[in-house]
Amino acid sequence: MDLTGKVAIVTGSGQGLGLAYAKTLATAGAAVVVNDVAADRAEKAAAEIAEAGGRALAVPVAVGTTEAAQTLVAAAVDAFGRLDAMMTNAGILRDKVLWNMSDDDFDAVIHVHLRGTFTCVREAVKHFRQAGHGGRVVLAGSPAGQRGNFGQTNYAAAKAGIAAMARTWAMECAKAGVTVNAIIPNAATAMTETIPFLAPYVEGMKNGEPIPSVVRRAASFGTPEDVAGLVVFLASDASADITGQCIGIGGDRLSLWSHPSEIRSAFLDGGWTADAIAEAFDSSIGEQLETYGIPLPKIPTTAQQLS
Repeated sequence: MDLTGKVAIVTGSGQGLGLAYAKTLATAGAAVVVNDVAADRAEKAAAEIAEAGGRALAVPVAVGTTEAAQTLVAAAVDAFGRLDAMMTNAGILRDKVLWNMSDDDFDAVIHVHLRGTFTCVREAVKHFRQAGHGGRVVLAGSPAGQRGNFGQTNYAAAKAGIAAMARTWAMECAKAGVTVNAIIPNAATAMTETIPFLAPYVEGMKNGEPIPSVVRRAASFGTPEDVAGLVVFLASDASADITGQCIGIGGDRLSLWSHPSEIRSAFLDGGWTADAIAEAFDSSIGEQLETYGIPLPKIPTTAQQLS
């Protein structure tokens, strides 16, 4: 996949998944604007890309405001002459159960994830439309946004909103030749090490241990580098016909998530009373309710099975 001549912005790319995205885009030939709220992380990441023979510019700014988005797009155009792809990865966690979550916990996560995605994409699409050469928008979703997750009201709501924005923007941007897709990544990062089920594998990876193949498949869980190829593909010309999709990747698994859709319907002449609805739920549309939450896969525990 050759991205020579392309220019990409990756928000939140000073570490973790974002850093893997930025490095892999640069390896494919793209010039990359590396963004992080911490200047030292952004500059270190850009230096690593440059040392490996790539082109990168560090732009330390906290996403969420219009001004930050304008700074990122202007920096890309000023430094590299154009912009071809916007990858919105920046995010934070403030995990608490509903009754313990403060207004600040909720607002901070919504501001970075949801508003940060909105403002950065809005600015990028304005540039794509004015430049007339189309573009690629890649949004960071999450399994929590697809299914919900305990203790993540703010994060799950933001990620569900991002999936909805991908579908909406795919329609709005199609005429300008701009594709918009969301990736649903699952990888060992600072965020996933807070999940008890995944923490041992993240710790093992830090110690140089490979993630067991059964975990890579059953849990769709791997390294940040396992995810990065999808970002390169969606930033390339090869993905020109793919838009409005939520695409999962992690470990050894690549998947396409379904859109919400009606799965069962019932009709009653004259409309529905509460009693009629209760009866319908017992006899037809409610016979098998939908599951919710991220299901935990069954992982073998013996050393032989984990290999």
